[in-house]
Amino acid sequence: MKLFVNDLTVMDFSYLCPKRGMVGESWIVDILLNGGLNEESMVQDFGKVKKELKHVIDEYVDHKLVVPAEHSCTTITHDHSHERVQVDFSYHHEGAQNAQSLHLYCPPEAYAFVYADEVNMTSVTEYLKEVIKTHLPENVHSVELFLREEVIPTDFYHYTHGLKKHEGNCQRIAHGHRSKVLIFEDGKESETWQNYWSKRWADIYIGTREDLVSPLQLSFQHENINADNFHCFKYESSQGEFEMAIEKEACEIIETDSTVECLAQFMFDELKTMSDMKLEVRAFEGVGKGAIVADE
Repeated sequence: MKLFVNDLTVMDFSYLCPKRGMVGESWIVDILLNGGLNEESMVQDFGKVKKELKHVIDEYVDHKLVVPAEHSCTTITHDHSHERVQVDFSYHHEGAQNAQSLHLYCPPEAYAFVYADEVNMTSVTEYLKEVIKTHLPENVHSVELFLREEVIPTDFYHYTHGLKKHEGNCQRIAHGHRSKVLIFEDGKESETWQNYWSKRWADIYIGTREDLVSPLQLSFQHENINADNFHCFKYESSQGEFEMAIEKEACEIIETDSTVECLAQFMFDELKTMSDMKLEVRAFEGVGKGAIVADE
């Protein structure tokens, strides 16, 4: 007997890519359980599937940075004395002359280490299947996971951020989303401005200015990090201290927090300097949620 649950959850996370750097992503999860009937004549109660297995997926991938632990450009250093993990990663962006890098020093909970040389739907599926197996009742013999992207017919972008004031997992400095954006001028959808933001924020890290520090203020060091080419971020929140150094060209620095409300306002304010029409911005944070800013 097979039990299926579509749209079990949406995983909002970022991952390290040898060609793109740090990529914000949102994947929808469908699940299929194979097993016999239990004493309730069920494979498993839908309520338990939605609650318990969603919790497992959220705990192991959602709002984390997924790291390809076996890639040759990945270096992972466990600092047990400070209960933090340093990740150094180099990549070669298409069109760039030289290799680039990024560096993080965060609590272990900020990461998901996938033992593969690439983060993709296949490697993440295998990672999650191994985790979920340990949480299944005896009558469930196996589990199948199906990961998919939201079908977005308009322009979208991938962004990564961290929300230090958030009490939950959004405080992690490097988690992200794959998000569409809808922009209207005088009530008509503007493909021009939607395309503008999809290019401007392609694989972007959106950082808050007050979180910027100099390389010397970081608690860790790396020979690649310098003030000319890198933005360095550091903040403390309820889950611990988070630090990161990332190439400046991969960043957008804003004056506010990077909540979707603030991002919608940022886009709106930027567009007001370039358009004299009545504007409305609908910024999404992953799948099916977001914020709207519009002229009154």
